Amino acid sequence: MDGIRIDKWLWAARFFKTRSLASEAVERGKVRVNGERCKPARALKLDDLLDIDNGSTEWQVRVKALSDKRGPATVARQLYEDTPEGLQRQQEQAERRRLFTEPADSIHGRPTKRDRRQLDRSRG
Repeated sequence: MDGIRIDKWLWAARFFKTRSLASEAVERGKVRVNGERCKPARALKLDDLLDIDNGSTEWQVRVKALSDKRGPATVARQLYEDTPEGLQRQQEQAERRRLFTEPADSIHGRPTKRDRRQLDRSRG
């Protein structure tokens, strides 16, 4: 295999749940190949350096193998290796999430009748 479309590889490596989500992320510039923006049809090659941001997590990985078939997570994990900078960035993000929780994370949907009464009581 000379190269494979980057959106197919991202889907096969399980960074995105669907290929269309992977394609959209590449279009929006959330995925960079060797530091440059690209299009979803770009051919990915071995040893390319990818910066991937799927919204909740950021990765920096080096391509070890090419595949266009989505398999189990253990197989997908063998398609890439994390870089030391990427691992450090992930640890910093995890620490930040642990220390500072987003207030909106505890809110799920519309308030119930009980929640509304508590809000009214607290406001006076």
